[in-house]
Amino acid sequence: MPDSPNYITPEGFQRLQEEFKRLFHDERPKLVETVAWAAGNGDRSENGDYIYGKKRLREIDKRLKFLRDRIESAKIVDPKEITGSKVVFGATVTICDEEGEERTYQIVGEDEIDPSKNRISWKSPMAKALLGKSEGDEVEVSRPAGKLFAEILKVSY
Repeated sequence: MPDSPNYITPEGFQRLQEEFKRLFHDERPKLVETVAWAAGNGDRSENGDYIYGKKRLREIDKRLKFLRDRIESAKIVDPKEITGSKVVFGATVTICDEEGEERTYQIVGEDEIDPSKNRISWKSPMAKALLGKSEGDEVEVSRPAGKLFAEILKVSY
């Protein structure tokens, strides 16, 4: 079990469940069928279908175990049900840094990170600096490129 909660939005939880179902009900059974067919063709030591199939089957089983563990430990937090002005999990936060550049981030679970959509983990340095703060607060973010100072312009859910 993880040492910290697996916070996740309802959408992220649904994606984990869909991936689990796809792997378990679609991809894995087809692969088992292929491996069984390949095993019946004789010499397995040089049988590419068998060797690749067994390797892929191990990968799928490992991913299924990971997904099952993440689903079972999930603590679903719906941003639509959150009220208040403080930054908490699920918040969408707009900041303005010291160079005047505005950025918007959504604080999500570790399984939902997507830099292209500015979805950051609640465990990231940026999110840790923002959590618990309100509009108008200034934050200091430690990052490899040096400290970043920013002001929170907007918090929404």
